[in-house]
Amino acid sequence: QVQLVESGGGLVQPGGSLRLSCAASGSISSSNAMGWYRQAPGKQRELVAFITSGGRTTYADSVKGRYTISRDNAKNTVLTVYLQMNSLKPEDTAVYYCNSAPGGHYSWGQGTQVTVSS
Repeated sequence: QVQLVESGGGLVQPGGSLRLSCAASGSISSSNAMGWYRQAPGKQRELVAFITSGGRTTYADSVKGRYTISRDNAKNTVLTVYLQMNSLKPEDTAVYYCNSAPGGHYSWGQGTQVTVSS
């Protein structure tokens, strides 16, 4: 079993920044590619960024140049994945989740709400 716990969301003004964290524990391997997903109201969940075990990153066009994903590979069975979000826009408002990527093979965590509004 893998447990995913996201944190760091909040309310921020347009142009602001947030840093999200995801603690992945349990039967998780440091060889997994991990990603951040988001789901806005009334929309499907989408993958916005992912990072391989070797540190190669890929971003959706909508966040490229504004978001940065990083990771601390598994230490003591906990793998931490970060998402630095800059120049936030109202359309970035969503619940953000982490999971393996692509595909989201683990049970989803509760996510963390990001709201961008003035």
